[in-house]
Amino acid sequence: MSGREDWWYDEAAGPLVRPYAMVRGRTRPLRPELHLVTQVRAMPSPADPEALSVEHLEIMELCRRPLSVAEVAAYLDVPLVVVKVLLSDLIQRGDVVIRDPSRVPLVPDRNLLQAVLDGVRGI
Repeated sequence: MSGREDWWYDEAAGPLVRPYAMVRGRTRPLRPELHLVTQVRAMPSPADPEALSVEHLEIMELCRRPLSVAEVAAYLDVPLVVVKVLLSDLIQRGDVVIRDPSRVPLVPDRNLLQAVLDGVRGI
């Protein structure tokens, strides 16, 4: 980094913008269902990209492929609560979609398994 582009960054200290400034002082996400393993995927094009902050745009870029909330926080190198607040903004705008893998049933439905077995037997 050099010149005017690196004024906000100090090699020893890291980013000089504090996390609370990124989320305008908000400390709680609007979406309490965001967990570490919740999968996030960006929609193909944001509704109004000019209205998004740099951090929102970074999340949109990262989430072109599904990532967990924890992965987004790690890639951005910011606290988890900051990522949750930023993701809440994007979810509310409709720019990202989420899926919580912990809510997917782990055991298939018994009726479904029986139908598959009956189908295989019928072949």
